[in-house]
Parts: sequence; structure tokens; C-alpha cells
Amino acid sequence: MNDLLIRPGRPDELSTVEALLREASTWLASRGIDQWQYPPHRERISAALEQGVCFIAFDDGEPIATIQVDDFADPEFWTPDDQPETALYVHRMAVRRNAAGGGVGGALLDWASQRAAAQGKRWLRLDAWKDNEGLHRFYKNAGFTLLRVVDLPHRRSGALLQRPSGWVPDISR
Repeated sequence: MNDLLIRPGRPDELSTVEALLREASTWLASRGIDQWQYPPHRERISAALEQGVCFIAFDDGEPIATIQVDDFADPEFWTPDDQPETALYVHRMAVRRNAAGGGVGGALLDWASQRAAAQGKRWLRLDAWKDNEGLHRFYKNAGFTLLRVVDLPHRRSGALLQRPSGWVPDISR
């Protein structure tokens, strides 16, 4: 990762975002994980691109990752007691396989955390697939705390995690 640039995706970059998500879906399936085994949510992605909340990360000019960061707190997961307005929420984060393991995912989360802080939010939050323990470990290693698991029969996601906005890992350890 020489020169990571994160910027809002443009509506004409829908195919780029979809390709990143499809690649992640294919990789997950190859590992026996059925997460994201559906076509990308084209309407949601298009809307996020139009709203300027779907971002693309570039390394040396090549798109290597995507992340959506907005104030949408899924009401099936986040209750009024959670004070959803105090957070930004991460959705649909994916890193190209040839960039995986290089710290891109962590860099995206750190960037999103700083974005949340700059907007006066207390938390950076997300919901993750309930049974993807590797993903849970990744987020915990990135400073997130598992708040609870919401087990709805019609939803595979529901592991709710958060970390303080503005938090960045201590890399001196």
C-alpha cells in the first residue's frame, strides 16, 4: 500500500463497487462462508453513490476497496436506547483480494472513525454476520467491542459492534 486515497465514489463507478463486492462474495464462498452470496444491492449502492456516502479506496490509482459510511442505523438492530444519532455506521466494506492482509481494511476503519469524530459523532458502528467468527476477530482487533447479537430469523447479520470515534490503534506496541 504505497499511496492509499479514499474518496467518494461517483455514480458512474457503480460497476467498480459491484466488482469489489462480488470478488469478496466469491472469496467468502470459497471459504465456505455464505455471507454476501447474492448479487450486490444495486439500488442501495446507487443511492449511496448519489448521496456521496459510498467511498472507494485507490492504491497507485487502482481501486482496491470500498466502504459505505453514513448515519443509517438499521432499526431492526439499533434501538433508541443505543442513541443511534450518536454514531456513523459502516456498511459493505470490501477489500480486493490482492490487497488483503496489507492493512487496507484497518486503514478504512481508521479513516471512517476520524470521519465520525469530525462530524461530532461519538461512535463508529456496524453490524456483522452473526456466525462469521473470523470477521468478528478482525473487528475486535481493529478496536471494536461486540455490544450484543440480535438474532432475528430473517437476518443473518446481527452482531453489533462499535468503537469510539476518533480512535486509532497504538502501532507502537
